[in-house]
Amino acid sequence: MKIEDSIAVVTGGASGLGEGTVRHLVQKGGKAAIFDRAEEKGKRLVEELGENVIFIKTDVTSEEEVKKALDQTEESFGHFNTVINCAGIGLGEKTVSKGQAHNYENFIKVIQINLIGTFNVIRLAAERLVDLPANEDGERGVIINTASVAAYEGQIGQAAYSASKGGVVGMTLPIARDLAKSGIRVVTIAPGLIETPLFGGLSEKARTALESQIPFPSRLGRPSEYAQLTQSILENVLLNGETIRLDGAIRMAPR
Repeated sequence: MKIEDSIAVVTGGASGLGEGTVRHLVQKGGKAAIFDRAEEKGKRLVEELGENVIFIKTDVTSEEEVKKALDQTEESFGHFNTVINCAGIGLGEKTVSKGQAHNYENFIKVIQINLIGTFNVIRLAAERLVDLPANEDGERGVIINTASVAAYEGQIGQAAYSASKGGVVGMTLPIARDLAKSGIRVVTIAPGLIETPLFGGLSEKARTALESQIPFPSRLGRPSEYAQLTQSILENVLLNGETIRLDGAIRMAPR
């Protein structure tokens, strides 16, 4: 799929990796529907980028809200052919800390948003993608998910986050196999340390310490580099059923 032909649903598209992806898509001639709960940021982005972007306030864990958002996307653009799942949250909490067990509701919340929310959007979007006409490669759509290197090397306090991202990695191949006959590809990106709002409050000392762990390039990644990889996935039809690490060769230490 050519990026200029991409009409993308981007969850979590109002900030971080999602925002970088929306900016890249529009710059290259594509269109994007931002599904996010951050209304102010989303609307500001639409004002900046223009008519090829819409914002729809959406909770990815809600079947009803996602269905309505997909309806609005089709009303605005006629159809969509790309889904890029960037919505997610992080949590640092040990299994037992100071004699107290990990908060059960916190664990459920992370799984609900990062894993179940991702699948909720995939299943509801794929239901519509299967009805699109195929392009010259027999392709009807592309779904790109966001995992994390924490899926493989979760650090202390990342039980919930790693479980959620490991789930995204684990479901990538079976979903790709499920949708293969319909010409829909499914690929996941597992980013390392990327410069998103999560790192905005870091001191210079803490930032330098993090960057020193990355073999090359020894710096935080950029949302634009994530977005560049989404373009490569869109345009290379042989990429399917795989999780790609985007991490500068980092392998996370326990803490």
